[in-house]
Amino acid sequence: MDLKVPIVIADELTESVIESTGYLDLASGEIRGVEYTDYDSGLQGLPAESRDYEFTCGTLSNDGREVEFRIEVDVVSEKYSVSASELLELKGRAAKLFTLGPGDTPNTIPLAKRKKR
Repeated sequence: MDLKVPIVIADELTESVIESTGYLDLASGEIRGVEYTDYDSGLQGLPAESRDYEFTCGTLSNDGREVEFRIEVDVVSEKYSVSASELLELKGRAAKLFTLGPGDTPNTIPLAKRKKR
């Protein structure tokens, strides 16, 4: 079973955002295949190495719905990942959001679709 999903990555700097894409492994939290948009990490290094680096976040999208999450960056190994606790929370939020019907919001799910407690 393939548990890799495409994501958008945003490295937030003080006055700019460096965007990239990659694949999040939902089993391990590792992010692979990071490709930057209009940024050469070979020449400029990882965005997280910049003096004005603030944080990195990711976005998982499906049918116009999005879930945002925190991404950890290891500058030594040059790898992006999601912590175990963040990954667990992300899976729960994504499952709830992506199972909504067209036009539904978390507060407008018909009673027949709501999970019984």
